[in-house]
Amino acid sequence: MRAWFTGVRPLTALVLIAAVQAATATAYAAGAAPDTAPSAARTPGHVVTWGASADRVGDGAADRGYRLVVHTSVAGDDPRIRLSNAFGDRPITFDNVYVGIQEQGAALVRGSNRPLTFGGARTVTLPAGATAYSDALPGRLPAAVNLVVSLHTPDAAGPATGHGMAMQTSYATWGDHTAEEDASAWPERIGSWYYVDAVSVRPKAATGAVAVLGDSITDGWQSTADLNRRWPDYLARRLRTAATTVKGVANEGISGNKVLADGAGQSALHRLDRDVLSQPGVRTVFLFEGVNDIKAHTGVTSQDLIAGYREVIRRAHAEGKCVVGATIAPFKGWSEWDEAAEAVRQEVNAFVRDSGEFDAVTDFDRILRSPYDHERILPFFDGGDHLHPNDKGMQAMADAVDLGSLDCVGPARP
Repeated sequence: MRAWFTGVRPLTALVLIAAVQAATATAYAAGAAPDTAPSAARTPGHVVTWGASADRVGDGAADRGYRLVVHTSVAGDDPRIRLSNAFGDRPITFDNVYVGIQEQGAALVRGSNRPLTFGGARTVTLPAGATAYSDALPGRLPAAVNLVVSLHTPDAAGPATGHGMAMQTSYATWGDHTAEEDASAWPERIGSWYYVDAVSVRPKAATGAVAVLGDSITDGWQSTADLNRRWPDYLARRLRTAATTVKGVANEGISGNKVLADGAGQSALHRLDRDVLSQPGVRTVFLFEGVNDIKAHTGVTSQDLIAGYREVIRRAHAEGKCVVGATIAPFKGWSEWDEAAEAVRQEVNAFVRDSGEFDAVTDFDRILRSPYDHERILPFFDGGDHLHPNDKGMQAMADAVDLGSLDCVGPARP
């Protein structure tokens, strides 16, 4: 038995407590065969435990290293990461990629850092627009742990792929320091994730995941950074102790994102396949978008937005997945609010609640609105800008989700 943590005597479930963050770290045990399939359809048994929507995040730089902190949702064996060059305009090479467990800051739990391979090789080159899974790393990765992905690229240039608003501190450096577990070579703090857009594991049989398609509210703006207080994080905490087979949560929100039009990231319709439907083990799509389409005042009508929702439903159902729809939350007091935008919001919300076209509905509007003015967010939940909920609002949103509505094996669709 080869331990993930060198020098650690194996315990039941090979668990080590990382006291600094009160997170669980485990030992890896040998025995799993590598799996380098590039698509969800070819990853039997794997379920996404962390995800972040890909977008362009500035330009890449050669000889750059990134130490990226991500938080798992569901526990499982044989973890792998997905690298993305979705927005690159040329090939990019990664010559070293490691994963370990965060101790504090850029420092890793001693003995936890392990190299990944891709098709048996330590180096992988991604063509422009491509993604690639690592080989499975034998062993068990627990839920609610900060996994750290350290990667180095000798040749990055042109548009970089990543996730701009992580609400999580990660680290960067120059040169290849991926194998080092101490923090001394990682002085630069960054607020984005680069080139990694998913982590998956093999959990217990019949375990699935929900992928949340959203905007800045789902992305976590106005929640407390580094504490995993986005509403999908609170949802993942509920699912861990619930009597449901859905345990994985992939947060596929992009700040400023729209359902219909590209801008802050590709539109929900354009990124649905890559960010949601391709993620392994996703059983349910949770759709919570539309406020940016409305408040932009580009002439989008309720019927336009409803048509977009129907397209998401149709495509998800074609892949055998359920779709939970959420009503658009109130935003009166935000600079772009006016009565015309409010009228569209009300019409769209009526469709979400009453049409019966979603497999289930979560009414965030009713949860977040003030009882004295239904067009405003309740001050207790207001992050300060009258649009984005604070930590309490994020938790209230997660608490409003009927967990049974996520536990769906997929509707019968032609």
